[in-house]
Amino acid sequence: MLDHFAEELRLVRATHGMTQAALAEALSYSGALVAKVETCERRPSLDFARRCDTVFTTDGRFERIQKRISRETVVPWARDWTAVESEAVAFRWFEPLYVPGLLQTEEYARAILTGAGLFGVDEIEQQVATRIERQVVLTRDRPPLLTAVIDEYVLRRRVGQPEVMCAQLQHLVKLGTTLPRVRIQVVPLSAGAYPGLDGPLVIATAPTGEDVVYLEGQRHGQVVDRTDYLREVVEVWESIRGETLSQQQSIELIAEVAETWI
Repeated sequence: MLDHFAEELRLVRATHGMTQAALAEALSYSGALVAKVETCERRPSLDFARRCDTVFTTDGRFERIQKRISRETVVPWARDWTAVESEAVAFRWFEPLYVPGLLQTEEYARAILTGAGLFGVDEIEQQVATRIERQVVLTRDRPPLLTAVIDEYVLRRRVGQPEVMCAQLQHLVKLGTTLPRVRIQVVPLSAGAYPGLDGPLVIATAPTGEDVVYLEGQRHGQVVDRTDYLREVVEVWESIRGETLSQQQSIELIAEVAETWI
């Protein structure tokens, strides 16, 4: 069905005499995404399919094919994001609840998954191992630039035993002071209400310079690269950054809070 969607898109686009760039503009998606959908490198989202139906007046054809793709796929919902994550050259990452996955210790990750009460022991260990393996991107030959912003509550909310929290915060201090491509900043409690309270977000920059946004919910994740949506999310990110302490102040605060968990 993925091949079918790609073939139908190519044929209908050609019938309408549209280039990939023109279609991308009409859909408010990037040209790169249109190209990847047409070569089966990316699965089309439901929103993408519906926009195709609107542009080409195809009476729900693309939406029906997209829904069949979703029913037939056997890959995890996070597949698209992990592919983006492994290739990205930069991340702008905000987390109001947890330490970002790329910065978590094994014990902290295990405590999060155990606390959820949704997974068996074997599944927890598999997910922990996968999460730790993903962190290799930070130490590869040409690592991405990671700017991670976390809410101060992340430092003070107990996840696991106190020693788990202490080790996790010390790990953040180590990463923030030894890896030049990792920047960690904290939004202090004194910030009060700010845009970040609406939820986490990640903006990843691809080698081509294009950005995509990743939004994660309770049991799902979504990669979005619609131009208008990207613009809005970048504005939210800039508002969040405006509330942060400097990197040096943030590292000092993290180290200070780590001492309270001993």
